[in-house]
Amino acid sequence: MTELLPTVIAGPILRHTDNQRIVWWLVTSVAIDIKPLLADAHNKVIELQNAKATQETFCVGKRAFIQLISVEATTKKALIQSGVLYHYDLLDDLGSILKDMPHLVYEGHQRPNFRFNQHLTKVTHGSCRKPHFHGQDALPQLDNLVADELTNKVNASKTSETTSINRPDLMLMTGDQVYVDDVAGPMLYAIHQVILLLGLHNERFEGATVDDLIALIEHEHGFYQRELLLPAVEANEKLTKAFFAAKRKPVFTSVNAKNHLIALSEMLAMYLLTWSPLLWRFVDLNKSGLNQDKRGTYNKEKQYIESFQEGLPKVHRALAHVPSYMMFDDHDVTDDWNLTRGWEQQVYGNPFSKRIIGNAITAYFLCQGCGNPRAKLGALFNEFSNVFSIGAFTENAPETGNLGVYSASHSELIDTLFAFDQWHYELATTPPVHVLDTRTQRWRSESSLNKPSGLMDWEALCELQQSIIGKEAVIMVSPAPVYGVKFIETIQKVFTIFGGALVVDAENWMAHRGTASVMLNIFRHIKTPPNFIILSGDVHYSFVYDVGLRFRRNSPHITQFTSSGLHNEFPPSLLKWFDRLNRWFYGHRSPLNWLTKRRNMSVRQREPIDHSGTLVNSCNIGVLTMNHDASQVDCALLCSDGSYISFSETKTRFKAQARLEAESLTKAETK
Repeated sequence: MTELLPTVIAGPILRHTDNQRIVWWLVTSVAIDIKPLLADAHNKVIELQNAKATQETFCVGKRAFIQLISVEATTKKALIQSGVLYHYDLLDDLGSILKDMPHLVYEGHQRPNFRFNQHLTKVTHGSCRKPHFHGQDALPQLDNLVADELTNKVNASKTSETTSINRPDLMLMTGDQVYVDDVAGPMLYAIHQVILLLGLHNERFEGATVDDLIALIEHEHGFYQRELLLPAVEANEKLTKAFFAAKRKPVFTSVNAKNHLIALSEMLAMYLLTWSPLLWRFVDLNKSGLNQDKRGTYNKEKQYIESFQEGLPKVHRALAHVPSYMMFDDHDVTDDWNLTRGWEQQVYGNPFSKRIIGNAITAYFLCQGCGNPRAKLGALFNEFSNVFSIGAFTENAPETGNLGVYSASHSELIDTLFAFDQWHYELATTPPVHVLDTRTQRWRSESSLNKPSGLMDWEALCELQQSIIGKEAVIMVSPAPVYGVKFIETIQKVFTIFGGALVVDAENWMAHRGTASVMLNIFRHIKTPPNFIILSGDVHYSFVYDVGLRFRRNSPHITQFTSSGLHNEFPPSLLKWFDRLNRWFYGHRSPLNWLTKRRNMSVRQREPIDHSGTLVNSCNIGVLTMNHDASQVDCALLCSDGSYISFSETKTRFKAQARLEAESLTKAETK
């Protein structure tokens, strides 16, 4: 079976791309030297003068090497031009390493292609992609956008380099790209086969009921019963006592933790199976030895996983053609990650739970974070290069046969990651994009261990404000909506009052007084960008708000576009009632709005066209379209069935009034 492994087993994924630098992420089954090749729209190879190519390799198994390939200009002269179509290839000594993946290129094209646009006019975004959700995955629709553009270009003119309206400028993945804490039985079975197939490294555990990864795979509770292996604490929340009789509960609070991933190699295998179709042909999902109860669950999940697999060739191709940027949320690590100060004390005070969280952050860097802009990540690359060097595993490999063993520096790396809080980044596009880290810079409650922490602390919010003031327009990416559905937030607050922050998802920007106050003050600042776009996900339903300041002549025009999820949804009947009750209690003219923290904000919901209610419950990709200065913003959902749901603009009289007053003031000052 090893001989049949292709050279490339995941990727390439086109990551950070601008006129000075291009980055690709991929995983190979052999350690090879890789060189990028660029060609113009006519497939004429471009000589990379005044540019250097770089390859960074992270060895994660005997037949698994994560490769980060980049080409970067060595002078101020642009490497590539904005708006121009480029083709690319990745080469080793024998030629193209992509040649054995014919599904990776579109009809009529010899190589994958991309386009960098300095001025953003079309941005796609999405979050929450759970492989075993019963609905249809929306991410393959990104492939259709690229295919439509290329088909139109071929039909119009085979030599045209004009920009089509179809392909997005970039794809923003705003959280929960994988669900480390919620894994289907068939997916876990596939993960373990991939670990053996690729020789992914073993790992020893401290303070656990299992000694290492091999013991974990073979343990009687290692399949559909992992909640029995996870660290547990005494349940002390009043509401939890009432409902669950004060049972000991796992530190890891996902209600679906029966297959919570634990080892780093499990998490890496999860990424490979989630983003690429290439390893699935080596996997057999027919598992024996399950009892009747587990067999029913397994067979049901198997159908969902097989449906998910069908879309992976399109996902593979789309991510090779559209620059993508990523940010973690809780499920990339574990449910309720850093929710409260008490949660942090419990988790980081236990060596086993600390290792699980550290492994998830490590996997995030290796499979997501390393492809983002690296201005703030430089020190981490050196650490990872040392821990995941090819020679780091050889001396311990014989004692586990097929699997190498992670070195002692693995624990030191995890300590470094826990101390690191510079995951946020900015794209120097027009308008600029600011991607927020709302997980590792928390504003912890001083009054109670069980009160939700603020999503960002005072220092982080001040840094954000300094980075955006004075700009004409900005796109801010927040994994969770800044302006949530108020009725749902009220329910979360009630549970939190009774100590139930971990019973419901009580994470929102308004849950912490300090964070809410500072964030709202940012919007009220006189130098806040007049055109302000917020992109968010997380909540498993989609909606659009237009927000302005009450009693302000020069209010910024704030549009919040929440798209969630790519492959997850909210319980339909429950969302229908929440939507209705929210409109009753917190409609635009409701006096109850004056009792909320956003009382000085005018929040209006955009209505989805030909759709009942204001909240959309459908797997989708968010499609943001804007004019040259982002003063006109259109929001639509590209659903998993290929249909579009557009949102009609609200009656934005406050916007028109603000413009008129601003123009009047300008004329007066001129006179």
